[in-house]
Amino acid sequence: MKQVKHWQDPVNALLGAWLALSPWVLGFQNQMAPTANGVVVGVALIAAALGAYFLPRAWEEWTEGVLGLWMVASPWVLGFSTNHNAMVNAVVSGIAVALLALWVLATDADYRPWGHDRTAQ
Repeated sequence: MKQVKHWQDPVNALLGAWLALSPWVLGFQNQMAPTANGVVVGVALIAAALGAYFLPRAWEEWTEGVLGLWMVASPWVLGFSTNHNAMVNAVVSGIAVALLALWVLATDADYRPWGHDRTAQ
């Protein structure tokens, strides 16, 4: 069985699945902007999180963080901030995704350039 390097990656994959399915669960599937945003970002988040799970690299965590930040901003950028369910879902999910990705980046010494000894031996 594969050893999980970061427990945050499977959680972010689940959050991606939630984002992709949430328009139908929360009842805003008839609104194009939040639905398309949730599905596209959800699928991208699943891909990045699974990539980070199977072949951990810092860029995947950065991608997850950017996707999370996009979800936080998207209700205002895409104009669906007046839809309470869609807005709260995007903001809360985005904050969770971004915090999990930043947590990995901050705690994994392999991902911090200042965490390595770069002196020649």
